[in-house]
Amino acid sequence: MKRFQNRTEAGQFLASLLTQYSDRADVLVLGLPRGGVPIAFEIAAALHVPLDIFLVRKLGVPGHEELAMGAIASGDVRVLNQDVVEMQQISDTALEQVTQREQQELQRREHLYRGDRPILPITDRIVILVDDGLATGATMRAAVMAVRQHQPQEVVVAVPVGARQAYEQLSPQVEAIICAVLPERFNSVGAWYEAFPQTSDREVCELLQRTQERTQDGASLSSRLGV
Repeated sequence: MKRFQNRTEAGQFLASLLTQYSDRADVLVLGLPRGGVPIAFEIAAALHVPLDIFLVRKLGVPGHEELAMGAIASGDVRVLNQDVVEMQQISDTALEQVTQREQQELQRREHLYRGDRPILPITDRIVILVDDGLATGATMRAAVMAVRQHQPQEVVVAVPVGARQAYEQLSPQVEAIICAVLPERFNSVGAWYEAFPQTSDREVCELLQRTQERTQDGASLSSRLGV
């Protein structure tokens, strides 16, 4: 079963499975920082569609942070898992404290990655959410819930590799999942890459800058050609 050399190759391979979305004005690729951005960059470049980031921060139950009671995301979206909130008897005060802490981190990353660039519109578009893999799927499920608040036309999840259980749990929540490798024995996301270094903040910023420059160059060419 295929192992990818790195995130760049994974993105290029995944793009070959997404050709039905090429050159469409209603398609938007959203990379989940940090590891999903290099893959999303390759997909957007190959499909000739816009790229943006979509930041998600899990709201962990105090003392049991691995358990998500909700999530916040780009665009001032907060999604709550009411079952967990009620079962864990989370007070409004505790919920607001966790939300405020994670909001500060989300805003720090938004400012670092985006600067003054506005969020690209999501409403009525086919949104392709990209990460470097699905392990538990918790982050992607939170992203899907948050993106739905913006009323997209469709939500498509695209990942190079995924755990079967996470894939099956996520499938009913989206219009499509494109997963290049779905092994019986998953182990970890990194096990399916030859090189799997942590994506840095600097790399995310550089890829977004390259995306902006590519968009400006394309607009300039279209203007010169009178398109």
